[in-house]
Parts: sequence; structure tokens; C-alpha cells
Amino acid sequence: MKEAKASSPVLKLNYKRTLLIGFAFFGILLLWQVYDSWCPTFLTDIFARRMYNLSSAELKAGDPDKILNVQWIVGIIMACDNLAALILLPIFGSLSDRTKSPIGKRMPYILAGTMVSALAFPFIPIFFHRNQIAGMVAMMAIVLIFMMIYRNPAVSLMPDITPKPLRAKANGLINIMGYLGGAFATVLGIFLKLSDYINVQDSARKLWIIEVPFLVASVLMVISALVLFFTVRENKLAAEMKDEMDAGEQLAAIENPIDDNAPMSPANRRMLFAILGAEFLWFMADNAIGTYIGNYVIYYLNSASSATMLLTIIGGVASVFGFATAGMIADKIGRKWTISCGLAVTVLALVVMCFVTPTAKITGANGEHAFPTLLFAVWAIKGFGMALVHNCSFPMVVELCSNQKIGKFTGFYYAASMSAQTVTPVLLGLVFKATLAWRALPVYAAILFAFSCAVFTLLVKNIKAKKIANIHGLEAIEGD
Repeated sequence: MKEAKASSPVLKLNYKRTLLIGFAFFGILLLWQVYDSWCPTFLTDIFARRMYNLSSAELKAGDPDKILNVQWIVGIIMACDNLAALILLPIFGSLSDRTKSPIGKRMPYILAGTMVSALAFPFIPIFFHRNQIAGMVAMMAIVLIFMMIYRNPAVSLMPDITPKPLRAKANGLINIMGYLGGAFATVLGIFLKLSDYINVQDSARKLWIIEVPFLVASVLMVISALVLFFTVRENKLAAEMKDEMDAGEQLAAIENPIDDNAPMSPANRRMLFAILGAEFLWFMADNAIGTYIGNYVIYYLNSASSATMLLTIIGGVASVFGFATAGMIADKIGRKWTISCGLAVTVLALVVMCFVTPTAKITGANGEHAFPTLLFAVWAIKGFGMALVHNCSFPMVVELCSNQKIGKFTGFYYAASMSAQTVTPVLLGLVFKATLAWRALPVYAAILFAFSCAVFTLLVKNIKAKKIANIHGLEAIEGD
């Protein structure tokens, strides 16, 4: 290895270790993909059947307004879980910052959150199948609460042991690992179609169709947490990385240096608020799409639920490409303009989605319509655009704190996202109730993405990351 110049320290992104840390994201996105793909439809089905005393098949074949009329209830249930997350994420972020244990400061929360969530998760479809609303909602709440105990410390683990200038690239790698986790759930959804369960008479429903994805998600979550535990030694790495982390602090792409003993500078505070404000808006838009796309496909496009999973795969592949290239793009144009371009591209995709309508061609055995192919292109563009956004936004937030407050600032990041996800399901549910139109979904999301792009571009100061000397090739993949 060549000796680094004193004025330009050589910082190494250890790809092997970063990918191992990515197993935390693998578990997060795996569970989230199953949860977001199945639970809103579970809630829609069970509340609509209770409210109108009809079977699911009768509801779908009858007045579609009945389905739209219960979306505000679905939104409230989904929002209540996010409200708990809004409270818990900052708390457990700060707690993990101050935790000292033989296995590290993040790992106790990761292990506890994983195990309880994995135990409770398979009971959600069981209670739904038995038509027990209280039990289903209680299991959803337990899963979400313990995932919040898990999520902040798991996300904080990467910046804990990655110098600041390398975090955008590291964030891309661990997000790719996360999307691999989501891909497991997506593939299951193609072969175990939720619409095959929803579109039949209640007496003909088979529990295993909806139970298998939840069981697989739980098993893989536990495996991913154990891989993380046995391969990433927090305390050892923190000691070994001290000099590199100190060098990263000196190269941070911020206007004013960070000082734990002084208040946050006005310039850094303005930047933090602007990022979090824009983040709030883009998560309102993105969560609206994620929460209701399954119902949009089943009840508006009248297509098979497997089409939603194909959308997810296409969006995921595009996202992986986005995560793989976002770090390089940010090196060229800076993190701010990478995010602004990603948001602009996403707005374009959602504007196109506003003009998508159900097709006339019937292809499914249950009278399902062919899926509009234009949506596949929309999802690819959206997936790439949002990968650019997510890849650079979190590193920009933790750039504004010292290594001693990463959990706290991770809590700020997730407080903004979870508050958005608390508001948006209820707000969009009320929009559906007022308009009785599923086409309100892409319009709502496009408007919010556009506002987010404007806020971020106009209010976030563009501070381009300084050039640093990075290690490449086999040296970057070497073990600890």
C-alpha cells in the first residue's frame, strides 16, 4: 500500500465488512416488504367485510366505493404503528449511543428487536384468517414496536465504523443488501398470490397462502441478525477504526466543524432542518405509494396481486442500479444535486402514472384484467430516482454530528420519515373517501414529491464532498 500524504489521508471502504453490516438492512427490508405488501389489504378486507357483512369476493364484484370508504380506517391503523415508531426511534437511538456492553452499543437492541418481531410476525395472518381484528392489530403493533427498537441501532451501525466521506458509498452497498432481503418477499408474493386468497369465498380460503411469506420473513430475519452478530464485532472495530474516524471528521463536507462542547452552528442547523423538511415530504409521497399500491392493483386495476410483486422486482432492480451508482454520481456533482435529480426523476415517473387506467383485456381465472405495462416503466424510473435520494440523504444528516451522537441524529432522520408515514396514510385515506377515486394516489404522490424537490433544492446549501484518496481493488476487500 502506498504511503498517504499527510495532507490527504487515505481512507478505506472495507467492502466485505460493509456488506456484512448490510445484513441488518436485509432483515429490515425483508420484513417491511411483507408487511407493506400484505397488511393494508388484510385491513381493507377485514374491515370492509365487517362493515358491509359481505364476503371478499362479493365486495370486489359489487360496489367498489365500499372498498374506498374503508381506506381511511386502514390509514389510521397504519398511522398508529408509525406514531409509536416516531416516539420510539429517537429514544432508542439516544439510548444506544450511551449503551456499553461486551457485545457493543447497538447489538443488544438489534438482537432483542429481531427475536421478538420474528416471533410475533407469523401471527398476523393467522389472526386475519380467523377474522380476529383485535389480535391482528395487536400483533402488528408488537412487530412495529420491536422493529423500532431494532431499526435505529441497526442503521447507526454503518456510520459508527465508516468515515464520513465514505458513507454515501457504504450506504449504497447496505441498501443493496436490503433490497436483496425485499426480493425474497417479492418472489414469494409472485407464487403465493394474495389475490388468490382475497378473491375467493371465505370458506375456500387457504391459510398457507398468506402464512408462508410471514414465516419465511421471520426465519430469514433471525438468520440475518445472527450473521451480523457473529461477523461484526462492534467494540473491536471501534478501537481499530479510531484514527480513520478522526480523519473522516476532518474531511466532513459541512460548513462548520462539529464540536460536541458547543451548540450546533446556525448554518448546520438550517441545513439539518431543510434536509428533514424535504425528507418529510418525500416520505409522505413514497409511503402513500407503498401503503396503497397493493389495493390500487387489486381494486382499481383489477389485476392479480402478483403484478404488485413484479413491480417491486423491477423497482428493486432499478434501485440496486441507483444505489450502485449514486456514490459515484455524488462524487461528481455533490450529494445535494444527486438528491435533487433523483426527486425530479421520481416526479416525472409519478406524473406518467397519473394517466394509467385499467386495461380492458381479461386474463385471470378470477376475471382479473391484464396489467398496464406502462407501470413497469414508471416503477423502474421511480426506483432509480429514489435510490439516489435515499443513498445520499442519510449520510448528509449524520455528517452534521460527531461520532458520539450518530444514534441521536439517526433518530432525527427517522423521526422525520415516521412522522410523514404517520400522517400520510390517514390523509390519503380521507382523500380517497372524498374523491372516491383511486387515481388520486399518483396525483397526491406527484404533488408531494414536487414540493419536496423544491424545498430541498432551494433551501439545502450545496456543499460538495472534498476529494479524498480511496483504496480500491483487492486492498479494499481485505479482512479486518
